This record gives sequence, structure tokens and C-alpha cells, in this order.
Amino acid sequence: MSMQRRTFLALSAAGAAGVGASLLGAGQAGALVRPQGAPTTPYAVGVRRYDWTRGSRRCTTYVYYPAAGAPGGSPVTNAPVANGVFPVYNFTHGFGSSPQNSLFIIRPLAAAGFVVPAPHFNHSFDDVNNGNSSKDVSQILTNTLALNASGPLAGHINTGIGVGVSGHSLGGMITHGLLTSWPDSRIISANPQSCTDMGNPSRSVSAKVLFVHGDRDSTTKYSSARQAYKEIAWPKAFLTFVGGTHTSFWSDKRFPNTVVDWARWSMYGDTAARDRLPADAAGPKTKWESVLG
Repeated sequence: MSMQRRTFLALSAAGAAGVGASLLGAGQAGALVRPQGAPTTPYAVGVRRYDWTRGSRRCTTYVYYPAAGAPGGSPVTNAPVANGVFPVYNFTHGFGSSPQNSLFIIRPLAAAGFVVPAPHFNHSFDDVNNGNSSKDVSQILTNTLALNASGPLAGHINTGIGVGVSGHSLGGMITHGLLTSWPDSRIISANPQSCTDMGNPSRSVSAKVLFVHGDRDSTTKYSSARQAYKEIAWPKAFLTFVGGTHTSFWSDKRFPNTVVDWARWSMYGDTAARDRLPADAAGPKTKWESVLG
């Protein structure tokens, strides 16, 4: 794959290596068993900070999770975890942002029953394009799954189903990179948002992939995301915000509603969530395309 294919990004100044069958790494494989069923009511959200590294690289991560207590409100630091066992669904922010500035999507995912590791990166364009950032996320996924063995989240993380990954802008590129040039075979669900095409789909990844993009995005080219969508195998879907810019859909409830139901279907096997997807995405100035099989 040529570097030219990965250089659609037009951000202004304002603006893992593949893994084996084990989710945690060699010798720590779990049985591939889905959760018993998707949660029927929302959770409160807790958050814990972990100062992880990959070699000399900082991988500071805020792990959001379903928490005990009344749903709604802001995430509570170090809150007790809710009863249950929950799948992992990563979110990676874009250039100059942070997990705390991305709660419009992180909080709905955690409230719906997902453990959401959200790294806080000082993004380098080189590191995104050379795969270092995608490899960082793979390490963060491994570390998050390992939290099931000890500590406050022990026994509450589903380590046997696979993982989900999502991200916006540079985070969307990192996400697409994990499906293509730096594949992580643990991924069974993905949601690149406002991304560009990072390479040819890897045969080692079998994931349900939902793209989200505004067709008037002047930062990451819509045409590049469309190329990525065309190449990737189904099940797949594309939610276009017609006239939308790089971030305009953040405040549109159709965005988190669609992403959460995609995650519920692809991680929990919730067919009712799958059937809601066209309605989730419907309305003025949206276009929904899908090949779900």
C-alpha cells in the first residue's frame, strides 16, 4: 500500500501488530462466549485512570464503565462497578481533544453496558501514519482485558468475546488502521468516525464496521471514507450526515443512538438493536446504507 493512499488528511493547526487467538495474549485465551443478553436499562457511569505505557510510549487511559447508582449525570471517578460482565469497546479521540471532551459518545456507550477504555494521546501525525498509535490502542485493549483478573473491575469484563474499537478523526484513522495495516484480530466491532482510508482490509480481522461521516467534511475527506467502506467486507454500514462537517454530528442524538445500537448488536448479539438501526439513523439530512447479511 502506498503512503499516498493514507494522506487524505487535511487537518490544519487548528483543527498492533496482529495478535493471536487469545484476547489477552499468549497463554491467556478465554472461551468465546457472548454475554447472556444486552442490558435493558441504562447504568450510571464510573471512570478510573490508568497510567499505562507501551515501551517508552505513554498510554494514559481513562476507563469508563457501568457503575452502581442512579443513571444519568457525569461519570463518577472510582465509582463501584455495577453488577454484571461487560464487553470492551474502545474510543480514541481526535487531534487536540481528550476523553473528557468526547463524553458525547463515551458516556452513552458505558451507560449501555460497555467498558470503554479511552486513551488520552498527544497525537503525532507520524505515529498515526506509521502505525504506532494503532499499536498503542492494541496494548491498551490488552491492558483493559487484564483488569478482569484483579482490582476494582475484576470479574466484570468479558474477556472471551472479542473487543470493539471506535474513534473520531485521527482516532478514526487509528481505528481503521486496526482493521487494515496494523490489524488486531480480536476486533469484532468497529466504528471509524470522520476517518480516512488507512489501507487494505486485513483478512485476520472479522468485524462488523459502521462508518460515520459528514459529506461536507473539509478536514478528513468523505471520499476517502467512502473508499474504505467500499473495500471492507460486510456486515457493514455507513451513516452520512448530509451537509455535515467534521464535528457537526456530535450534538445530533442520531449519532450516539446509532453507534450504541451497532455496539449492542455486534457485541451482545442484540437483534432488536440491529433492527432499530434504520430508525436510529433516520431523519432530515442523513443517509443510511447497510449490508448486514
